[in-house]
Order: sequence, then C-alpha cells, then structure tokens
Amino acid sequence: MRMGVQSIPVAERPRERLYQGGAAQLSLQELIAVVIGSGTRSASALVVALRVLERFDGIGELGRAEVDDLRGIPGIGTACASRLVAAFELGRRGVLNAPRDRCSLRSPQDVAGYFTESMAHLDREHFRAALLNTKNRLIRSVTVSIGSLNASIVHPREVLKPAIAASAASIILVHNHPTGDPTPSREDIEFTRRFARCGELMGIELLDHVIIGSGRYESLKEGGYF
Repeated sequence: MRMGVQSIPVAERPRERLYQGGAAQLSLQELIAVVIGSGTRSASALVVALRVLERFDGIGELGRAEVDDLRGIPGIGTACASRLVAAFELGRRGVLNAPRDRCSLRSPQDVAGYFTESMAHLDREHFRAALLNTKNRLIRSVTVSIGSLNASIVHPREVLKPAIAASAASIILVHNHPTGDPTPSREDIEFTRRFARCGELMGIELLDHVIIGSGRYESLKEGGYF
C-alpha cells in the first residue's frame, strides 16, 4: 500500500510548508519533491526525492546531473528529469547574475569570493570576465566561453568587445579548472600575457587572471606571470 503525501498532515506537506514559511525552511529532500511535483502509484514524491539524493554524492554532483543521469531513477521520467536540470540551471544563473551593489574586486581574494560558488563545481571550463569601472567596482560579469573538459579557446577580442560596450576601465579574467587544481597551464599563461598586451593597446588594463579550483585559487598577477 502506498503511503503518499496525502497521508501527511496538510500543514506538514512540502508545498504547504513552502507556501506558509518560504522555501528556506524546506529540507533538500522536500525541495526536490516540490520540483518533482507528484510521485508514482507506488511511491510519493518524497520517496522519489529520497531516491534521487541516494543516487548522487551530494548536492554538487546532483546539480551537475544531466537528464539521462536522472531518468533512470524509479519515478523519474524525462519530463521530471528535465524540470530538475532546469531548476539547478536557474539556481546557477541566479547566483551568477545576482546584484551585489557594484561590489569592489580589489584583490584575488575578492575575486575568488565572488566567483567560487558558481564556478568551483562546473565540469567544463567556463571563461568569464569581470568588467570594472575606474573605482574597481564590478559593472557586470560576462561568460565569454564554455570549453571542453580540458580546454577553453578564447580570443582577446571576445573579451574586449563587451568591455568596450560597457565602458570598462579594467578587466579581471576568471576561469575554472574542472580538475580542481588551479595551477595555471602554459596556455593560461600565454593567453594572459597576450590579452594584457591587447588590453593595453585598447586602454583597458588587465588587473588579474584568477583560476578557480576546488577549495583553492591561483592569481596569475600574484604569481608574477604577467
């Protein structure tokens, strides 16, 4: 006999708890159950949500799952898997684009603090540029390239074009290493030096290039690479 959500008192059901007190009070299992919406004949949405959590090693791995990774779980079809993948993508974009009152990026620590949450667990290289005004306050950040597991191919003009459009005074380059090791590669160093020269010609200074790893970061400026 199925013990569904209907067997739970109304006030304790995930959706009702969300309506009454907001999403922050829900457990991860309950949040997933809300996204799932409904379970199956043999399992409630909460049970299916628990199966999802048991399949993956933490929220980071779950957030990187693709539709095919999810829909093999009992109770998760293509539509439900798509909703879960979309929900995590919305969360990532929300973190990346959340207004932060023109925060100042004056050190590698500032840069790592701003970008690590949205970049440290990505499974491909994402190359971003922080566009700054004359007071080193962030105008906006732009994603310039999403590469393969091993490399991201970027041309300086792809960074300079949005910088010019935003009237940026300076730029900080940021990208992640999916391996978790932020040590700069030869290609990272060569590109940074080439970009610094191009930026100088355009009157837009390259302040730093920060590589995000797993719990660590590297500043090419502090490392003396350019």
